[in-house]
Amino acid sequence: MPARRWAVGLATAVTASVLSLTGLAGQAQAADVNNAKNGGYESGLSSWTCSAGSGTTVSSPVHGGSAALKATPAGQDNAQCTQSVKVKPNSTYTLSAWVQGGYSYLGVTGTGTTDVSTWTPDSASWKQLSTTFTTGASTSSVTVYTHGWYGQAAYYADDLSVFGPDGGGGGDPAPTVPATPAGLAVSSTTSSSVSLTWNTVSGATGYNVYRSGTKVTAVTGTSATVTGLTASTSYSFQVTATNSAGESAKSTSVTGTTSATSGGGGTGLPKHAVTGYWQNFNNGATVQKISAVQSQYDIIAVAFADATGSPGAVTFNLDSAGLGGYTVDQFKADIKAKQAAGKKVVISIGGQNGTVSINDSTSAANFANSVYSLMQTYGFDGVDIDLENGLNATYMTQALRSLSSKAGSSLIITMAPQTIDMQSTSNSYFQTALNIKDILTVVNMQYYNSGSMLGCDGRVYSQGSVDFLTALACIQLEGGLAPSQVGLGLPASTSGAGSGYVSPTVVNNALDCLTKTTNCGSFRPSRTYPDLRGAMTWSTNWDASAGNAWSNSVGAHVHALG
Repeated sequence: MPARRWAVGLATAVTASVLSLTGLAGQAQAADVNNAKNGGYESGLSSWTCSAGSGTTVSSPVHGGSAALKATPAGQDNAQCTQSVKVKPNSTYTLSAWVQGGYSYLGVTGTGTTDVSTWTPDSASWKQLSTTFTTGASTSSVTVYTHGWYGQAAYYADDLSVFGPDGGGGGDPAPTVPATPAGLAVSSTTSSSVSLTWNTVSGATGYNVYRSGTKVTAVTGTSATVTGLTASTSYSFQVTATNSAGESAKSTSVTGTTSATSGGGGTGLPKHAVTGYWQNFNNGATVQKISAVQSQYDIIAVAFADATGSPGAVTFNLDSAGLGGYTVDQFKADIKAKQAAGKKVVISIGGQNGTVSINDSTSAANFANSVYSLMQTYGFDGVDIDLENGLNATYMTQALRSLSSKAGSSLIITMAPQTIDMQSTSNSYFQTALNIKDILTVVNMQYYNSGSMLGCDGRVYSQGSVDFLTALACIQLEGGLAPSQVGLGLPASTSGAGSGYVSPTVVNNALDCLTKTTNCGSFRPSRTYPDLRGAMTWSTNWDASAGNAWSNSVGAHVHALG
């Protein structure tokens, strides 16, 4: 369960910058110009300098025009590409660019005031980054840059601009009003939301979504989820494209009809449930048999399955020696006893050192077949996805749907992504959760071993507070998951994680804030989520080492939510 160290360092760096993943920076005024040169990379890398030969131009993918930048980090080089831009002193500018691919950063130095930057995790589609900066009294030029992250995939950038007063250095032409978006379609629905997609419009920096003629949201990408809808109801939607020159005409309308129920996989669970990870190893925490797991836990995740020599396939090896002679027969019997008491027991895949990779149809089939075999052998009720070294949304979705077709509607599927995996619906983990929403039981994000992260309000929050739990949970709750599919994952004691432990009182306050808007910190959700699933902890063993203080407090609180 502990998160990768590089992710912690990367996320902590957020606090060093002024961030804006939403691209909501103010639009340039009419008299402003784009002071950047060759921001669409139509003239190759003219006006640009890329570190260690990391940059090139490509014809696909592109956001606008016929070219885009592709820059590939390697070794200790983060693939930084820079341009010196002429500016006026004491002036405010908007820096923006469209990015895709691996981790992507956009920033500016030499402002004479506060240098700023913004970033986004990996993205499968174009996403706009945008931030503003103000020049100092004697500043006549700044350096704008893009870069990726060490050891990560290549990133793409296109349509970079620095809008503001004319600095006298020349630049790309000002934009014109974008064309009307085409291809608007309904991609998915739930009982309370409709998800939409449409085609990219060249020159657009954002899009407005309308429901029955009324604007309901603004986004920077080519997809949006409209929430707060009534079950079994039809709605009409249109979309427009925007940039600093204005807004296009509305697109052709489409109709989306919400479903009758919110969906979700698994049967026999209480409305509000507690998940606990059981350690199949001895790391200094209390060694337990499954039978000794505290009764407050509704879902017990056995950690972990092991990779095999076949891509995607897993197996399970009970650590009998490390667990004081615990036998396979006892283990199976204890699982049956827990199930007879109304509990669910799942096999967890991954962990900090997990090496399972599902990246093609063969490995997806191997995964589904091997997990189903373990369910039959040991009696597991389902699977937990705790892959902390990344996943492929397409093939993980394929694997889990294949498993579902074998196991049926009683299958339990839980997930335990890191905080950085759930910052955006474009992230692979988040995409996977949305892809399997109809069979997904719960996502228990790990709110620990994390640096500072963005909340759904665009503000930066540090781990260890009520606000960190509630503002980050809000991203999932408003991003398409049903409240019954969202849980709060925390360590059971200070020994359970390197950082991020909070007292059970803080966890309980966060649960109250999300379900009732009571006991909140500075962040207060715009609405309540009374169906919130509950909480998770690493681990039942560390909980036992601390006298079951976590489950006695949080478990009882979860089950009393009503």
